Amino acid sequence: MFFSLLPLAASAQTADEIVAKSIAARGGMDKLKAVQSQRISGTITFGPGVDGPFVIELKRPLKLHMEVTLGGQTLVRSYDGKSAGWTINPFAEDRTPQPMTAEDLKNIDDEADFDGPLVDYKSKGNHIELAGKGDVEGKATYKIKLTRKTAKARTYYIDTTTFHVLKWDGTTRVEDKEIPVENFLRDYREVDGLQFPFEIDSDSPASPQERKILIDKIELDPKIEEARFGKPTPPPAPPVAPPAQEN
Repeated sequence: MFFSLLPLAASAQTADEIVAKSIAARGGMDKLKAVQSQRISGTITFGPGVDGPFVIELKRPLKLHMEVTLGGQTLVRSYDGKSAGWTINPFAEDRTPQPMTAEDLKNIDDEADFDGPLVDYKSKGNHIELAGKGDVEGKATYKIKLTRKTAKARTYYIDTTTFHVLKWDGTTRVEDKEIPVENFLRDYREVDGLQFPFEIDSDSPASPQERKILIDKIELDPKIEEARFGKPTPPPAPPVAPPAQEN
């Protein structure tokens, strides 16, 4: 009986081994860390008729500049990689650059870290554990639970064959409430020896809103000026209509 269990024990994989294989499937740790900047562009959709182009620029360490245009109005978010970030919300009454809130800054690493939380998870203060197996759209997956030093957790579903991340779920804060969210990563393609999902679909059982990201282009190591990650320039004021003339 003891010897009959040996093949099962030998085939069992730890969370570290699965994550290592997932990083290798992306192209390997060395290639990932060699990339110093990224520019990602495509289309984002929040529902029928609510869509537009987006551009995200990222640079080590943790610098971010993002623009999303909806209905001719452009939302801007930027972060200097240290402690300061700004937002321009064209749909707000005040369209000048506003400092990011403390809550925004708490979560900015998720947006600005293009390696992802699984890479160097220990040095980032994260903990991982194998949470069994799952299924994503008919594909068998390993479930890796990642817990941040803030105690916030999410689960990654890693394909047992390709070792690509097919889905992750967790929670996000909306209007001072934590709501569940799930993200599906599809259409992996190679860019300069690295693998990226070119479609990301997000939804929440607690909200009717869905989000689809379709990536058109990923540029690795584009030249990005440092000023892009500082306080953004406010958009030009809308033209003022001339006063009506009396006849």
